[in-house]
Amino acid sequence: MVGSDHQGITQQRRELVPSPEVLEKPTRRHFTAEYKLRLLREADACTKSGSIGALLRREGLYSSHLNTWRRQREEGMLDGLQPKKRGRKTSEHNPLRSEVDRLQKENEQLNQRLKQAELIIEVQKKSRKCWRCLWKL
Repeated sequence: MVGSDHQGITQQRRELVPSPEVLEKPTRRHFTAEYKLRLLREADACTKSGSIGALLRREGLYSSHLNTWRRQREEGMLDGLQPKKRGRKTSEHNPLRSEVDRLQKENEQLNQRLKQAELIIEVQKKSRKCWRCLWKL
């Protein structure tokens, strides 16, 4: 009986202890412009010592967030307060790009033809030498 109690307690401990394994992938937080402006107004209204720290803890933010958002607000970057798209930036369309691509393709084809012609000439030279050797016999 003592063994069964021990197994029951062990089972209860396993259920209470959370798994240390991290299963979910963390997601990047995105803040709207309204949220940023509201927090900046609240931070500007804070006058007591430690009240900005309490605001940051309550919202789960860092002081660098406020610094960045203040700088963007002062520069008048309203679009800077919107979350930015991550990843590769779209490049400007170059009107000569299609012409450059066409010329590169043509250049590559001409180089292939040149290599083929050089190979044919080399074979002709060798075959001519070989035929000369046969005629001398």
